[in-house]
Amino acid sequence: MATKLPAVDAVLVGFGWTGAIIAQELTEAGLNVLALERGSFRDTIPDFSPTHIQDELRYAVRKATFEEPERQTLTFRNSTNETALPMRQLGSFLPGVGVGGAGVHWNGQNWRYLPTDFRIRSHTQERYGKQFLPDDMTVQDWPLSYADLEPHYDTWEYLCGISGKAGNLGGAIQPGGNPFEGPRQREFPNPPLARSAASMKFDEAARSIGLHPFPCPAANTSRPYKNPLGVQMGQCTYCGFCEWFGCGNYSKASPQSTILPVLLRKDSFQCKAGANVTRVNLDSTGKRATGVTYVDAQGREFEQPADLVVLCAYSLHNVHLMLLSGIGTPYDAATGRGVVGKNYAYQATANVDVFFDEIVNPFMGAGALGQVVDDFNGDNFDHGPHGFIGGAYISMWSTGGRPILQHYLPEGTPAWGAQWKSAMHENYLRSPSMQVHGSVMSYRGNCLDLDPTYRDVYGNPLLRLTFDFHPNELDMMKFTTDRAVDIAKAVKGARGYRKRERKGHYGIVEYQTTHNTGGAILGDSPGNSAVNPYLQSWDVSNVFVMGASAYPQNAGYNPTGTVGALTYWAADAIRSR
Repeated sequence: MATKLPAVDAVLVGFGWTGAIIAQELTEAGLNVLALERGSFRDTIPDFSPTHIQDELRYAVRKATFEEPERQTLTFRNSTNETALPMRQLGSFLPGVGVGGAGVHWNGQNWRYLPTDFRIRSHTQERYGKQFLPDDMTVQDWPLSYADLEPHYDTWEYLCGISGKAGNLGGAIQPGGNPFEGPRQREFPNPPLARSAASMKFDEAARSIGLHPFPCPAANTSRPYKNPLGVQMGQCTYCGFCEWFGCGNYSKASPQSTILPVLLRKDSFQCKAGANVTRVNLDSTGKRATGVTYVDAQGREFEQPADLVVLCAYSLHNVHLMLLSGIGTPYDAATGRGVVGKNYAYQATANVDVFFDEIVNPFMGAGALGQVVDDFNGDNFDHGPHGFIGGAYISMWSTGGRPILQHYLPEGTPAWGAQWKSAMHENYLRSPSMQVHGSVMSYRGNCLDLDPTYRDVYGNPLLRLTFDFHPNELDMMKFTTDRAVDIAKAVKGARGYRKRERKGHYGIVEYQTTHNTGGAILGDSPGNSAVNPYLQSWDVSNVFVMGASAYPQNAGYNPTGTVGALTYWAADAIRSR
């Protein structure tokens, strides 16, 4: 029997980026807010101290900050005619657990989506004709535009202290920035990070073949910075421990380094860690939430009443909780009916390793220190001759030469032994890698639902993931990876390259990205979406669902910048509407 607790105005499920933003906005509006986080409490001090956080074995190899599959997992299959099996260890994607969520261990590669990304279906049909979209492709236009989100992108970027160079100020293209980006109202709050030797060589090579390289917008501060909430951030030291690590220098934007110092001082806010929410509770009509049920670290069950329920967990977990709670109609891939679990998407990636004659110092790095070309992203080029939609950015990152996992070796190198050691000795200090980071469209068969066989410790069905790459994505990645090879061939002082391209079926073993999207998509009607343009459930009006689960498909960019902007957009609607 669950113990019933005193009611609060709003309860948040999960406490990462979206939870921190919503909590700050709702407490500013005068609400009493409780955040429930299934993981432990974490803060910059002492949890991310440089005396222990820069431990590649503990955090990158043994995955100390990530979700534990023995506590929370899902089942996976490539198609609906297969039997899904449980993921026993993390591989392809790495959701976070604990206060700050994946905002603790992200790299900080921060993007705005292109204006055409928000109207991909109508734009594609207008430019290339309706026949250009495959019959089983279920992409949808967003029910809002780039212009709608632009002020909220700006709010997010100034919260995080993004380092970068504008490419489009009010419609005027700026030298040194991304000429393809949508118009922005002002310059980034901080200038770009210092360039690495590898990124400068990439820049020179890309320009030599007519491309338009620019520094990646980075949630790593290039100088000391105080954000609009009054939180002081430190200058990045280029230590090379961003990806999969917390930042002990207050220089990588995370909830801990941007919002929590203000939020945790408020009497109107409380966070309970070790609180695993298992249900959103509904009234007898099923049209209104009365709160949530959660289990604490001691296995005790509690009912937390609330007037407003905001799902702020990772995208996969938001969808899982909606399905378990009976919020919205579950999607059925066989019939195409239903909305919750529809349009799951991911990211398509490849790498081209470049081998230099001279040392390029892999140790100097930051999570988003890189040079990028956007010439083949979105619809920045003519897709007509190629027969696919979507695209990818091509980048040269310098994220830090952590020695256990950095193995950029020529084709044909043995996997172990004396020849492997010799190749490592020869190439470790001379081999950066380019990444191709591409879009994934949504399809009728790619979806999320409840597994009919496997259950968790509470007796609830596991979430089932059905996903595979389609010919559109495979053709797109072949084309964009070949463009990366063009850049590699143009690099001065390079003695060769190695193309590492993923082909065929998607697999969950090798890490790719933690960019899972869809399943609770936003739209303009209950017939095509789980939530309305403001991320409010069509079916249960006092439930809002934050995060990338709202994306109808995935663009070529990392999703976090748009997650931040979309959260501010939704928070503004909750407060004002």
